[in-house]
Amino acid sequence: MENTKFTSLIDEIIKMKISDLHLTSDSYPYIRNQVGDVVPVESYGVISAADLDQITQFLLGRPFDEGTIDVSYSQGFSRFRVNMSRVIRGVTVAMRMIPSVVPTPQEIHLPDAVMRATFAEKWIILITGSTGSGKSTTMAAMLDYINAHTCRHIITLEDPVEFVYQSRRSLVHQRELGKQFHSFPDGIRSILREDPDIIVIGEMRDLDTIEAAITLAETGHLVFSTLHTNDTVQTVDRIIQSFPATSQNQIRMQFALSMRMILSQMLLPKADSSGRVAAREIMFNNDSIRNLIIRGETQQLYSVLELSKKDGMILMDECIMNLVNTKQIYSKTALTVMRDPSKLDVDEE
Repeated sequence: MENTKFTSLIDEIIKMKISDLHLTSDSYPYIRNQVGDVVPVESYGVISAADLDQITQFLLGRPFDEGTIDVSYSQGFSRFRVNMSRVIRGVTVAMRMIPSVVPTPQEIHLPDAVMRATFAEKWIILITGSTGSGKSTTMAAMLDYINAHTCRHIITLEDPVEFVYQSRRSLVHQRELGKQFHSFPDGIRSILREDPDIIVIGEMRDLDTIEAAITLAETGHLVFSTLHTNDTVQTVDRIIQSFPATSQNQIRMQFALSMRMILSQMLLPKADSSGRVAAREIMFNNDSIRNLIIRGETQQLYSVLELSKKDGMILMDECIMNLVNTKQIYSKTALTVMRDPSKLDVDEE
């Protein structure tokens, strides 16, 4: 496959508004369609190992020698997040298209209570979910809302940069791993000398980054980050368990006092096949949440979420049931992802 054929494929992806493209040697290209299914693009033919080597060199500007790497790629006005990895059959390339315009909170149906939480002066706000759950889009909508309505200094550390922000009422500076900084801990140490109000850490990947984020929140900064966890309670457990057992009591205390909000989300296919809709679990910190985290009684957090609807909190299962009841998704879809499917009254569809 020549570069011209590859760029023509990308042009088609952009035109079709496809979210993800997957390339593997000796295989057709695969795309993730509007309802979330991964399907082959047989019309483009099979990609050989030599074709894929040429594509990776085109994307990187050099031969791909690493085990895995994340980069960004632009074509026309469209940008992509690209992951290259070595697998049993050789090399695989996953490309995700990043929308050129940051969506508004209204467009992605973020609740007012969530947006009010983003105006905090300090603390940690986490957006979590599996790969492809829309974490980056949700965080971008929050940040651009802050950018448009407050006068703050926002610095991002990303791998790679996804959404590109224009400074509005706030001043926004973005940095990309491997270009403007060499590691998240180093990047965090550097930006502390630059008078930030809000610090965005693209992803909490390791203990050092988690520890740095908590310290930043304790020192008066508002910190945004993402994590690969499936619900809010699992997020709390993952953060605490990232630390050695001897440090966990101290971290429970620190995180309980620095966390503002955890939003976990997944994308589910719409009943009308027009795309996907977000289901979200939302946890805001309060005295009950804080005390349970400190005591290590995290499984009881689910009960607090269930009893705190008036404060804007919601369990993932309840959000999913709301989507079923409003006919946005099918009950058969809900049953595959609910924590407790017995809560759902299933009608024939």
